[in-house]
Amino acid sequence: MTSVKLGSKIDAFQQKGQSWFCTTGLPSDLIVEVDEMSFHLHKFPLLSRSGVMERMITEATRELGEEKCIINLSNLPGSTKTFELVAKFCYGMKLELTASNIINLRCAAEHLEMTEEYGEGNLITQTENFLNRVVLRDWKDSLQALQACNNLLSCADELNITKRCIDSLAMRASVDPNPFGWPIVEHGGPLQSPGGSLLWNGISTGARLKNASSDWWFEDVSVLTLPLYKRLISAMVSRGIKQDLIAGSLTFYAKRYLPGVNRRRVVSESTNHVASASLGPTSEEEQRTLLEEIDRLLPMQKCLVPTKFLFGLLRTATILQANPSCVSSLERRIGMQLDQATLEDLLMPNLSHSMETLYNVDLTQRLLEHFMAMEQTTGGGDESSPCSLDGQGQLIGSPSLTPITMVAKLIDGYLAEIAPDINLKLPKFQALAGAVPDYARPLDDGLYRAIDIYLKSHPWLAESEREQLCRLMDCQKLSLEACTHAAQNERLPLRVIVQVLFFEQLQLRTSIAGCFLVSDNLDGGSQQLRGGLAGPPPVEGVGGGWASAMKDNQVLKLGMDSMRTRVSELEKECSNMRLEIEKLGGTKGGGAPSVLGKISRKFALGMKSQMCSAKEGSVSTHCTQGKGKDRHGKHKKSSSSEVQGTE
Repeated sequence: MTSVKLGSKIDAFQQKGQSWFCTTGLPSDLIVEVDEMSFHLHKFPLLSRSGVMERMITEATRELGEEKCIINLSNLPGSTKTFELVAKFCYGMKLELTASNIINLRCAAEHLEMTEEYGEGNLITQTENFLNRVVLRDWKDSLQALQACNNLLSCADELNITKRCIDSLAMRASVDPNPFGWPIVEHGGPLQSPGGSLLWNGISTGARLKNASSDWWFEDVSVLTLPLYKRLISAMVSRGIKQDLIAGSLTFYAKRYLPGVNRRRVVSESTNHVASASLGPTSEEEQRTLLEEIDRLLPMQKCLVPTKFLFGLLRTATILQANPSCVSSLERRIGMQLDQATLEDLLMPNLSHSMETLYNVDLTQRLLEHFMAMEQTTGGGDESSPCSLDGQGQLIGSPSLTPITMVAKLIDGYLAEIAPDINLKLPKFQALAGAVPDYARPLDDGLYRAIDIYLKSHPWLAESEREQLCRLMDCQKLSLEACTHAAQNERLPLRVIVQVLFFEQLQLRTSIAGCFLVSDNLDGGSQQLRGGLAGPPPVEGVGGGWASAMKDNQVLKLGMDSMRTRVSELEKECSNMRLEIEKLGGTKGGGAPSVLGKISRKFALGMKSQMCSAKEGSVSTHCTQGKGKDRHGKHKKSSSSEVQGTE
């Protein structure tokens, strides 16, 4: 910390209890009372430097008619410690001006009217010169002076000291710390070479300094009280500092003084800047005020702050019962970037008095509505460009659909988590599940899992309510594994199982049709090969030989003919089963679902087994015969437990 020394005389002040004495050899003729301390001094050094002291001493002497007078200084800025330094200055004794005492001395000098009229180089001039030439040119000194303004804010504002300190800090924070690729050291720091090593007497010591990042000032300014910090942030915004830096500083400040923001509070171990515990808000009222100010200062822009931090603010605002406008603003911020949230973030406990559900489902509904409103405003996605899955199960399609697809997956997971809550009403579950547009889900497996868990946890639902709930999912968008599970799921309504069986059959037929296409292509290729071969047959041992190719083709054709026959038989069997299911649907009784489960299980597994056998007996034979595999090998059946959490 930079300092300037004034005066040349030896310090002759001594303290005895609650009194200070000036031991210059002359008897004291003036007693100055400041708070509970008495200063035994002399009239001339004080009245020759201060207009206020001159008037008070003259008036006291005239009224009392005594040589020794007593005066009382009330409301002196800086109180006892500051007046001690003022008295030493008046006596010409040695004292040191620093960034920590300069604000008190400057305000006290103004209060006592220590102008140039009462002596050249008076205290007002000395303190002003030190402020402008030393303190305001250094980051740390300006910050320390601004902290000192907190105790004398009205006086410092009148003298424009607070604004000057804030402008100095804002200007230095807006300057790139690495304009030349190597650190700039503050005033009074060591010299440094362009390579980054410290210099001592022009010789490199080999020690290196780290490059300063753009957030180097976050921790420094976090020691300020909220009123001063707000003014500093406003000044930085007016200077055009990037919004991400403003948001980063506000995030740092909030994490430091709001314990509820972080579930795992990290205590800073930095020894460079130690903030007093009194600086942080201690009561709920102070914390609520700080949270509302942080929300007001944060720019309303997507992705400036982490979503987890915003959830922490929202959780704290709910606990502290913050202003409804603050809570609503935080919800809008989260809704704007809901695609970056995690399931853990969404699982916020319900703190309302009703306590209907374990988790705050209404909050999640509002967050989703904010996200969908933003999607519609920005044109994030529509049904004209639906997304789909590639062969490896990866999402493909319009890049703009990725956020809403992530949100759909997040909501499906959230529904599965809240589904076991017996207090969760069906309309609330439906409203949340239906708020996600249909085009946002490439597959409905996650939604089916949530519905199945809800049905399992709410067995008292009527058949009409079960059908109403299952209308949320599209049976055509279930994977083959989910279809297999649903076909055997006795909790589902009869109509839904019939739809699942029908669409599962379509999937199987589509797969078989693909096998036919492969067979036709291979058949056409072999015919072209026979028609175009005018020369002698190829030499045996080269490319497998002509005889081997013809033999493989004949085997493949026989397999395909057998598959066509079996498909026709399966279609007839499916029609018969459908008639049986419809008859069972009209019969009311406890045995119908179990019989239906046996039929559907038999049909689903039979269809899948026949398709796999047909495939292995045709295409797989041609592809794997050279590897020594049996073309009639058994195909492993899919287990119904592949859809997790539903049994």
